[in-house]
Amino acid sequence: MSVIVYPREEKLEKLSQEEIISSTKQVIQGLETLKNEHNTILHSLLEAITSLKKDEEANVVQEKSSLLHKSVEMIELGLEEAQVMTALSGHLNAVESEKQKLRAQVRRLCQENQWLRDELAASQQKLQHSEQSVAQLEEEVKHLEFMSQLRKYDEDASPLEEKEGEPHKECLDDLFPSEAEEHAHATQHQHSSTAAAAAQQGGYEIPARLRTLHNLVIQYASQGRYEVAVPLCKQALEDLEKTSGHDHPDVATMLNILALVYRDQNKYKEAAHLLNDALSIREKTLGKDHPAVAATLNNLAVLYGKRGKYKEAEPLCKRALEIREKVLGKDHPDVAKQLNNLALLCQNQGKYGEVECYYRRALEIYERRLGPDDPNVAKTKNNLASCFLKQGKYREAEVLYKEILTRAHEKEADGKQAGWKV
Repeated sequence: MSVIVYPREEKLEKLSQEEIISSTKQVIQGLETLKNEHNTILHSLLEAITSLKKDEEANVVQEKSSLLHKSVEMIELGLEEAQVMTALSGHLNAVESEKQKLRAQVRRLCQENQWLRDELAASQQKLQHSEQSVAQLEEEVKHLEFMSQLRKYDEDASPLEEKEGEPHKECLDDLFPSEAEEHAHATQHQHSSTAAAAAQQGGYEIPARLRTLHNLVIQYASQGRYEVAVPLCKQALEDLEKTSGHDHPDVATMLNILALVYRDQNKYKEAAHLLNDALSIREKTLGKDHPAVAATLNNLAVLYGKRGKYKEAEPLCKRALEIREKVLGKDHPDVAKQLNNLALLCQNQGKYGEVECYYRRALEIYERRLGPDDPNVAKTKNNLASCFLKQGKYREAEVLYKEILTRAHEKEADGKQAGWKV
């Protein structure tokens, strides 16, 4: 009795698909060989049946041939099953290949989906930033419209016109006049007492022998006739050095005047050289805490400010402020002017905390010493409000602008009422 032996499950579990297909092909080859052998034997038996005459032998051969015939049928059945397995393997391979393709498509779609999500998130973020920028610009437009209504009431604020292609920077000498402007203003409003004139100019008065020459140079420079103003200054400077020597206060004054003419011509290097020379002379002859030293320091700070050298200008302006505080007192209007200059230097450097402090102090001095209706009060409030706008403090700026506008309306109303009095 034959015994059928089944393979162990462990071996089946360890076989891979390629190994199973290889084994199946080997079985097919074996079955084909066996089938051929059986067919050969069966053919020989059939020939033997025809040649045999005895019935008993023919019956035996007939039985053997029927057995072989059944064996051949079983072999053919095994072959068909093996071929089915082979075809199934091919089908499975095709299915697995299609499955890999689908997986690759899924991965690609996932990547594209993630990319689209990132793009959507970035677009949403850009949209949010754009909405914020639009809201901020709308707010700034409202305040700019409000500021435009103030211009006719704020002519003393000296707004600076921006040059095409250049960034906007506040002009220092618009706030604190240069030494030449101080002297020109003093000559137009002379007082009976020299001491009063000196007090009005911050404790420094231009020498008498240079007043006429100074006024003449200023007049030529204001007309743009530098070809006359510069030689006039140089000749006067040469004469002063011959008669008084280089280290004389009058020489320093003439150096200051020539430097301011050069500054108006945008010859900043020559102007800086002259001002430094004048500063050295005045410190030697008049002392480091003299008002004339403060005036030269202020002119030099203004020059550096025009060149955009705000860091170099700031210590000069601070030193000029210290001298004016020491000579004039901490609540003098000229101290407030110097505070305005210092605030502008800090503002151009983005030091808004210091800027607010300087403007508030200057505003307090003006209101206490000159009264709330003085133009410098509105001017300083306007500067402080501009500082608030640059920081995005729109409410604080609006309060100051409203104060300026309200005060201007009140003055206009008072003037109309005074005009109707009989």
